[in-house]
Amino acid sequence: MPIPEDVTGDEIDKDVRQELQSLPKTLADDVARNLVMVARLIDEDPEGAYGYSRVALRLASRVAAVREAAGFAAYANQKYGEALAEFRAARRMTGSVDLWPVMADCERGLGRPEKALDMAGAPEVNKLDKAGQVEMRLVAAGARRDLGQLDAAIVTLQSPELASNSVQPWTARLRYAYADALLAVGREGEAREWFAKAVEADRDGSTDASDRLAELDGVEFVDALDETEGDSGTQGEGTGAEDAPKAASEEDGDDD
Repeated sequence: MPIPEDVTGDEIDKDVRQELQSLPKTLADDVARNLVMVARLIDEDPEGAYGYSRVALRLASRVAAVREAAGFAAYANQKYGEALAEFRAARRMTGSVDLWPVMADCERGLGRPEKALDMAGAPEVNKLDKAGQVEMRLVAAGARRDLGQLDAAIVTLQSPELASNSVQPWTARLRYAYADALLAVGREGEAREWFAKAVEADRDGSTDASDRLAELDGVEFVDALDETEGDSGTQGEGTGAEDAPKAASEEDGDDD
């Protein structure tokens, strides 16, 4: 697959580069460049990222970082069986438990929430760092919801990390999941409070907490151009904004 000239392979993490040193230099450079493309595309073009991951996998299937990257690319494309196989391979190679939460989430994706809950109670969870443990809690709560155990999902998310006022990389997502779980059981007032807390912590826009909060506050977003339809043919002048908030006159009738 084509790779832009500005991608050299030096952009990858130094630990991954060290893993690739077991390969001949030219091959290592080719694999590195494909891995860079996986990382570059996985959020906005997961299908493209998947294609590059398959190239890297064909070139260096015995490198754990390659198997891990292939797993995440498959996961981003909802190929959960394939992703799980790659994550298991990477774990066998490294002995690390870091992939345990995403492996459990693959089980959810395969329609096996009970297996995900089994993994949430496994000894491996105690070996995870704080971020991994929070991720595992999110997966377990999602599995509870898959099984229709809505109240249990709420309890699962209640933790010191949720109660903490400090903002960590996982804070916004944890608060968002808790708000969503509360809303699922009709506790709208509490849900609004936690969506607001999620907005406060969501510094990089990783959730749509602000939109969910607006919905609860009775605000809907409409296309500004719709407001000008039926006028004298002008499309409006001034702000240049595509959307504008408007208070709804009636109450508006939304996983991890």
